[in-house]
Amino acid sequence: MNHIIVTGASGNLGQAVIKKFLRENYHVTGTLIPNDPLAVDSQGKHFETAVVDLMQEEATAHFIDRMLEKYQKIDVVVLTVGGFAMGNMLNTGSADIFKQYKLNFETAYHVARPVFAQMMKQGSGRIFLIGSRPGADMKNSKGMVAYSLTKSLIFRLAELMNEEARGTEIITSVIVPSTIDTPQNRASMPDADFSKWQTPEAIAEVIYWHCTEEGAMLREEVIKVYGGV
Repeated sequence: MNHIIVTGASGNLGQAVIKKFLRENYHVTGTLIPNDPLAVDSQGKHFETAVVDLMQEEATAHFIDRMLEKYQKIDVVVLTVGGFAMGNMLNTGSADIFKQYKLNFETAYHVARPVFAQMMKQGSGRIFLIGSRPGADMKNSKGMVAYSLTKSLIFRLAELMNEEARGTEIITSVIVPSTIDTPQNRASMPDADFSKWQTPEAIAEVIYWHCTEEGAMLREEVIKVYGGV
C-alpha cells in the first residue's frame, strides 16, 4: 500500500486531500501544529496524525525518520501548510516578510528536503507544493508583498528539485489554485462570485490524478487549477 504525507491535516485543503487518498487506499499521515485548535474529521485504520512544528527543521527531520521506520518509503507528499498577509511596499517591513517566509517556505522546505532525499534513494515519488497566482506573477501581487515574495520561492524550489531529479521518476509540482472555496474565504469576501472558485475537493482530485500512471506521464511542474477564472 502506498504512503502519503499531508501537512496541514486540519485545513480545508489538507482534509480534502486526506479523504481523497484514503478512498484510493493509501496509508495517510497528516500533520498537525502543536495545540492545533481545529478538528480533523478523517478516520480509519489507514489514517494517522502526527503533531509536528514544521518551522523546526530538526523536529521535522525526526518526523520523517519515524515515517520511514514505519513505512520504509514515502510515495507522495502534499504540503498545504502556509499563511497569508496583506501589505503593500509602504507598510511591509522585513519582519513581515520573515514571518511569511517561515510560514510559506520553511514549512515546505523542512519537509521537502528529507522527503526528496528519500525519494532519490527510492528512485520515484511525487511532491506537491502549494503555490499561488500572486507568487507566480508579481503582476497579481499588489498589496500582498510579503506573501507574494515568499510564495514565489515555492516555484524556484520546484525548479531546483526537478533539475536534481532529472532522469528519475521523481516529480515536484506546484499546485496553483484560483481562490479556494472555503468558509473562511466566503466570510472575508461575501460579495464574490463563489461559482468561479475552486473547491478543496476538486483540487484534491487534480492532485490524485497526477499521482496515477496516466497523470505522472505529463511531468507537470506547474499545475494551474483556475477553472473558468
